[in-house]
Amino acid sequence: MHATKCLRDEHQVILRVLDCFGDALTRSRESGEVSSEVFGPFLDFFRGFADKCHHCKEEDRLFPVLEDRGIPRDGGPIGVMLYEHQQGRMMVTEMAHRLEAADGGDAAAAKTLLDYGQTFLALLRQHIEKEDLILFGMADQVTQGEDLSQLLSAYREAEEEDGYAATYGRCFKIAERLAETYGKPKLPVF
Repeated sequence: MHATKCLRDEHQVILRVLDCFGDALTRSRESGEVSSEVFGPFLDFFRGFADKCHHCKEEDRLFPVLEDRGIPRDGGPIGVMLYEHQQGRMMVTEMAHRLEAADGGDAAAAKTLLDYGQTFLALLRQHIEKEDLILFGMADQVTQGEDLSQLLSAYREAEEEDGYAATYGRCFKIAERLAETYGKPKLPVF
């Protein structure tokens, strides 16, 4: 068992939704229409699954263990990942702020939402690649034995917190619907 297996598995779900999001952005640019019906589920997924469920395991469980094992936050990979989490949150918030106006036909709001969406898409893809290829490899090396057991237990505790299971389940269903809508392969079940 690796310290990052559940996080890597969750990345696969997020990447599948990002594939759908890319298609939605392209379709909206081509049609000139931005609607809450299309983008609302994506924003809900990014806030719920990616941020609430996934990032809580990284930020509150994994990253502190890595710091204790000598992987630096400031000037190191953990600091970069935290900064990118904040950037992603800001972009999702900006898209959400513009969605109602864009849905109502405000062309400037629609363009801004699509621009943020494209930037967010690129950021999150690159972010996941860095975590999977660099940080998670380091994490798997430094969390062994008792550290690994405690970390896996901490993930389970996160999953038992109020609202986690409901949010995870709701967002996983959103991801399944998006994959079906955009003709993507079925989501893996973990």
